[in-house]
Amino acid sequence: MALKHEPTTPNHSAQDALRVLETVARHSTGVTDTDLARQTGLGTERLTPLLRMLRREGYVEQIADGAYVTGDALARLGSAHHREEALREKLQHTLDRLRDSVGAAVYISRYVDGEVTITQYADSPSTPAVNEWVDFRSSAHATALGKSLLGQLDHNGRRDHLSRHKMARLTSRTITSDKLLLSRLESQPPTVPHLDLQEYAVGTVCAAVPITAGSTAGCLALSLPVEHAHRLRQAADTLNRNAAPVLLSLAI
Repeated sequence: MALKHEPTTPNHSAQDALRVLETVARHSTGVTDTDLARQTGLGTERLTPLLRMLRREGYVEQIADGAYVTGDALARLGSAHHREEALREKLQHTLDRLRDSVGAAVYISRYVDGEVTITQYADSPSTPAVNEWVDFRSSAHATALGKSLLGQLDHNGRRDHLSRHKMARLTSRTITSDKLLLSRLESQPPTVPHLDLQEYAVGTVCAAVPITAGSTAGCLALSLPVEHAHRLRQAADTLNRNAAPVLLSLAI
């Protein structure tokens, strides 16, 4: 099954960040922001926040003369030795910070071998994770993260998934019509977060944004108690704006 290759804001940011990292890596003694702008073709208004993010994530460092060199985080992820462990630690650190900035539990989900899988998440006593009362693998039609992942597949991929997983009614708000779900997925703009307004569980609302690395569909999601539903769209926008570091870690 094929992925639909429609651009999203996090993907563009991660691609630009990779271009900056590749340029920095070619200059072992350091490269100035002026030279970075010239060599990457990125304007100052775009390059400055990217460098700020890359410094915060530990991918680049500034040396005494103000030039940029590669940082420790890039060295750890770039090494084949213990890469899996380093990536997991890096993603967890990023998720923990995202959880605190959006004030919600956050999740990374990927579509692997035809199934929805949550690979990592960050919660806390004040931002509890969703109670998985129905296996997420069989409830993609009702969850924001499931709809985000299905939305990144082509039509045949979506049909294949729905043929293997019955669209059960989990709450009074759950969509159980495959025709209606497929129509909504098809018409959803790629940069607009998918929402779950008590479709999976009464008392919980969720949002998800796509983060596709390579040929595997992925997404970043958040959940909130329904009493915080008024914060959902703002939290989703914050999640979308801050998704690039997660995608960048997966792409390195």
